Amino acid sequence: MSTPFIQPANQDAVAPPSTASPEPWFGAFLSGLAGWTLDAFDFFLVVLSLTAIGKDFGQDVRHMTLALTATLALRPVGAFLFGGISDRFGRRIPMIVNLCLFAVVELATGFAHSFVQFLCIRAVFGVVMGGQWGVGVSLAMEKVPARYRGVLSGLLQQGYAIGFLLAAGAYFFVAPAYGWRPLFYIGSLPALASAAFVALNVRESEAWKQHHPSSLAGLGRTLASNWKLFLYFTFFMMAMHMSSHGTQDMYPTFLEKDWGIFGKQKAALTAISMVGAILGGLSIGWISDRIGRRWAMIGAIAGALAVIPLWAFAHTLPLLILGAVLMQFCVQGAWGVVPAHVAELSPDSVRGTLPGLGNQVGVLLSSVVVYLEATLAKGRSYSVSMAMTAAVVFCLAAVMTLIGREKRAVAIGK
Repeated sequence: MSTPFIQPANQDAVAPPSTASPEPWFGAFLSGLAGWTLDAFDFFLVVLSLTAIGKDFGQDVRHMTLALTATLALRPVGAFLFGGISDRFGRRIPMIVNLCLFAVVELATGFAHSFVQFLCIRAVFGVVMGGQWGVGVSLAMEKVPARYRGVLSGLLQQGYAIGFLLAAGAYFFVAPAYGWRPLFYIGSLPALASAAFVALNVRESEAWKQHHPSSLAGLGRTLASNWKLFLYFTFFMMAMHMSSHGTQDMYPTFLEKDWGIFGKQKAALTAISMVGAILGGLSIGWISDRIGRRWAMIGAIAGALAVIPLWAFAHTLPLLILGAVLMQFCVQGAWGVVPAHVAELSPDSVRGTLPGLGNQVGVLLSSVVVYLEATLAKGRSYSVSMAMTAAVVFCLAAVMTLIGREKRAVAIGK
């Protein structure tokens, strides 16, 4: 296999028209969207409640970020376990099990009685969250129509922003009156309902049926033979995650420390910024169906770089809000292309494992960005710390996107 680091002249491969009846895809797409939305909902409940949870456990913000790092660091384990099972035995069952485990971890988080317990539970959640993305993306992208793959990829990935939006709403209405613990009880029932929906309404992927490995040993050999592509996915995803986590995870803390914005106002501003993320995911995903995956992402990343001064150094509240919306439009717009892009690049027989594992190892490598921002903020403002970090990681993300390949609208499973 040729190296993915060298950019060919043109790698677009448009799917030929098919005379076969279309495979039902909406249920699979909806289940992937629901799973990723729930994972983001839980993750950002921790982000929004970081100060309050730390106060209960007697920990400062810098130590509380270890909970975020623990979640990010354990995600590769989940990607390997759930991805490998989905490539060998099918997409549906791992998805159902993952959603049920999510419900259990949600309840356990709300009942944690010490910082050590909380840290361990968040590490377990990292395994669950790590397993969701690769399985959900492979199941959805193997089924959706090729001509709409970019825009549907944008919507699927913006389950992350929708989850953030729902978390902000829950924080806004629940936390001021009842504290942070009830927030984690809310997600259990939707997770169980989603698992039931997958069991009753989602068919197995035809692409998996045609190309799945016949044994775990065969799966391992195929993964090993694609090691160059795995390395590319890992470093590409590392840069993309640094861009996302570097602009989202510490943003609520930035609002508290630099602007004195707390509670409901903080949740409301965060929610507004996520509207920009959802619009960006849909818009840039739609554009990628027309001009190609890489150029759509690079354009969005360039836009994020240009928005940094307004995002970090606004002097009025309206400009602060505008900067937050534009930043998330660009960053999450670039991210919206990623599920379609990596699914198209991945071989059929390891689509559950390879993109998901590369994604989550990339998360592991990127997990230092939140701790770095909090450390850089010591002795200076969060605005300076976040602006410095964002400028570096955006440039890295643009370079990693540019040197890769693409196979826009390739016929998956054919």
